[in-house]
Amino acid sequence: MAATPSSSTSPDIDGSDVLDQGVRLGLVAYGLVHLVVAWTAIQLALGESSGKASQTGALQQLAEDSMGGASLYAVALGFAALVFWQAAEALIGHRSEDGGKRVFKRVGSGVKAVVYGALAVSSVKIASGNGGRSKGTDTVTAQVMSAPGGQLIVGAAGLVVVAVGCYLAYKGVTQKFTKRLDTEGTSGNRRTPVVVLGTVGYVAKGVALAAIGGLFVSAAVQHDAQESGGLDQALHALLQQPFGRPLLIAVALGLAAYGLFCFLWARHLKRD
Repeated sequence: MAATPSSSTSPDIDGSDVLDQGVRLGLVAYGLVHLVVAWTAIQLALGESSGKASQTGALQQLAEDSMGGASLYAVALGFAALVFWQAAEALIGHRSEDGGKRVFKRVGSGVKAVVYGALAVSSVKIASGNGGRSKGTDTVTAQVMSAPGGQLIVGAAGLVVVAVGCYLAYKGVTQKFTKRLDTEGTSGNRRTPVVVLGTVGYVAKGVALAAIGGLFVSAAVQHDAQESGGLDQALHALLQQPFGRPLLIAVALGLAAYGLFCFLWARHLKRD
C-alpha cells in the first residue's frame, strides 16, 4: 500500500528537503517494483513466466540486472525514507483529524511503515545474496493455525486484507488519492493522465489485495495452510477463474498503471 502525505506532521518533518527527496526516491522504487510485478503477471497470463509475480520476486529480478546490488541498495534507501516518514505519521501525524479517524489513520501509517520496512529489508537481503532464506507464506500460516484460535486469526486477517483491498478500490473510484498530489499534478493538462493512472492503479491493487485476502479466508475455512499465499499465488488463482487470462492481463495492466502513477506521484508529491 502506498503512503499518504499529510499536512499534519510536525513542521520539522514536513520542511525537510532531505526527507522529501528520500520519499520521492522511495515512490520511484515502489513504482518500479509494481512495473516488474505487472510484467511478470502478463508473462504468467501468456504462459511464459518463470519468475514470481510478487514484490519480493520483483526485487529478485532487479538484482539480476547489470546494476544488481547497487540498484537494490538505492531502492532500500528509498524504502527506508518511506518507513521514517510513515513512522512519524503514525506517532505524531494526522493532527488535523479528530478522535477515531485520527487513530485509524495513524494505525494505517504504522502498517505502511511495516510494509515499506519489509521491502527495505528484502532489498538489502537480496542485494547481499541472502534473499532466499525467508519462510513461505503457507509455512507461516501453518504455524499461526496450529496455535490456539489460530484458524480464527488467519480468517480474520484474510477479511482485513479483503477490506483493505476494497478500500483501495474505493479510493481509486472516488479519486481520493488526488489529495496526496500538488496542484500542478491535479490541474490543467497534467490532471487527466495522473488521475486516470491513479484510478486504474488503485482499483487493480484493490483487486489483487482482495484476492490475497480471499486465499487466507479459504485457508482458514478449509484448515489448509497451503491454500494461503501472497500476490504470486493470488494471481495464479485468478488465472484459473473463468476468463482468467484476460482478467489477469487487466489486473497486470492496472498494476503497471499504479507503477506509473507512483512516478507521477513522486514528481507531484504534495508538500505542506
